[in-house]
Amino acid sequence: MPRTIIHSDKAPAAVGPYSQAISIGGLVFASGQLPIDPLTGTMPSGSIEEQAHNCLKNLRSIAEAAGGGLEHAVKTTIFLVDMQDFKAVNAVYASYFNPPFPARSTVQVAALPLGADIEIEAVFHIQS
Repeated sequence: MPRTIIHSDKAPAAVGPYSQAISIGGLVFASGQLPIDPLTGTMPSGSIEEQAHNCLKNLRSIAEAAGGGLEHAVKTTIFLVDMQDFKAVNAVYASYFNPPFPARSTVQVAALPLGADIEIEAVFHIQS
């Protein structure tokens, strides 16, 4: 089964040797998205809510580049530097997804690339 690279200019470029997303067999595996603004290449220094919005907008752009949207998410993973941000991130997350919600894990990590406070990755099911 061939793999297809998914790329969106509306999401930040990868910060390492990886693709924004890979599609195979109707599944799209999106790499973790940092809260980088794709227009400026910078991360907001604001609230965790602003950062979560940026991560989810970036994921939405990648899903759209694959021919779908956030409603096609079947699994997400949220990485937080501080689990105290869980409630605030949940509120933002809930504004991007509708029932049935994708399966999800949230884990606290010691650090994230570029000093980010949050990173979100997703798996989408998008039929061509």
